[in-house]
Amino acid sequence: MEESIRKRKESQNGSTGHSVDSQAKDKQPVKATVLQKDVGLLSGICLIVGTMIGSGIFISPKAVLLYSGAVGPCLLIWAACGVLATLGALCYAELGTMITKSGGEYSYLMEAFGSLVAYLYSWTTVMVLKPSSFAIITLSFAEYASTPFYPGCTPPPIVTKCLSAAAILLIVSVNCLSVKLASYVQNFFTAAKLFIILVIVGAGMVLLAQGNTETLSNAFDGTSTSVGAIGLAFYNGLWAYDGWNQLNFITEELKNPFRNMPLAILIGIPLVSVCYVLVNVAYFTVMTTTELLLSPAVAVTFGDRVLYPVSWIIPLFVVFSTFGSANGSCFTAGRLAYVTGREGHMVKILSYISLKRYTPLPALVFNGILSVFYIIPADINTLINYFSFAQWVFYGLTALALIVMRFTRKDLHRPVKVPIIIAVLMVVVSCYLVLAPIIDKPELEYLYCTIFIFSGLLFYYPFVHRKVNWARKIMRPITMHLQLLMEVVPPEKME
Repeated sequence: MEESIRKRKESQNGSTGHSVDSQAKDKQPVKATVLQKDVGLLSGICLIVGTMIGSGIFISPKAVLLYSGAVGPCLLIWAACGVLATLGALCYAELGTMITKSGGEYSYLMEAFGSLVAYLYSWTTVMVLKPSSFAIITLSFAEYASTPFYPGCTPPPIVTKCLSAAAILLIVSVNCLSVKLASYVQNFFTAAKLFIILVIVGAGMVLLAQGNTETLSNAFDGTSTSVGAIGLAFYNGLWAYDGWNQLNFITEELKNPFRNMPLAILIGIPLVSVCYVLVNVAYFTVMTTTELLLSPAVAVTFGDRVLYPVSWIIPLFVVFSTFGSANGSCFTAGRLAYVTGREGHMVKILSYISLKRYTPLPALVFNGILSVFYIIPADINTLINYFSFAQWVFYGLTALALIVMRFTRKDLHRPVKVPIIIAVLMVVVSCYLVLAPIIDKPELEYLYCTIFIFSGLLFYYPFVHRKVNWARKIMRPITMHLQLLMEVVPPEKME
């Protein structure tokens, strides 16, 4: 197989490799065909910040306020979600510096609980969680991007869906072309979203100084007391913080991961938390709670009232923000599919790497194709709720993995060590966030979600555990043709 690619490359050079041109090529140091270490500290921070700040803070402050019932608890929940995300990420910093493999939770669950749990995680995440979150982000990108062209009414669904598919195509192409290009795109859009947050917060501070504090004055009137409602408020808050574990998916591509991973986490996540709380305060200086709940897109309403002549700047930057977030989501999703393919839990072709570009091209394309399918059904919010349920099951399991490995894998070197109580807290919080909404409002969808997770076993037993022969016979020619089509090769083993 590799012979045929080599022959093709030689024939493209116009000779069998004896010309002056090819001798000049030989002098260049040959990179191994593995993912290169191209991501530095700044790109790491931008990946975290850029993926966390998507559209959540510009659209979903409504949900947190709705379930918490008043301004005071709403701001407290935003702050608490930030603390939770930071604690969760600290657990991940220990795991990521202890097991320096890409693939996030997948690698840690594999180490702690063995192949089966890791397989169920990869099955759920590669098939549903990653592509659907990519689809959700691009859909909100499309909604914001198409709204100006339909003043006074909502853009027709067909328009947002086509735009969303176009965005997926563009982002996947950028990620397939080069890792450096993808991280430049990420850094640019992260700068853009921090700029618009500064604008909103600055305007809010000016208004506070002028004395616009009616909404903030009796902040705790009408606080919700239902446990389930507070749970749902946390859900929606944490949805806006989702992405704090992004860096762990690309550990193998980080320069100096022992230093850069904990640093990026400790800089990135508190930065996002501060932004979120201040943005919410800024919203409340301009809108009453009722107005905030009625507004279709909170940030845009804020812009119309405060930045009137240049109010178009907000929707424009929200478009930038969602695009950057989708780029980050795609970047890490490709790495997860790549690692699962490499470990033999998904088809082998997913673990192949582009010869010229050093990107996990098949994995990125696969994620993109699935995402396009997830655009087709109608409602985004139902997706979010059931999505969070599965996500937190795995966050809890990962925190549990950290506790288990403290006892089973004492020999592993731990450059970062967190107090074990933090991991225990994460497990408890995850259990609460998984169970509270189900107890509060049991719905069939949660059952479907669970059935789907366990349906992975139908594939696990024959294809992964038994490695049946006929499946290989079918896959071999398919893999070969795809390899020739995409010009990809298996990754080299790195010691």
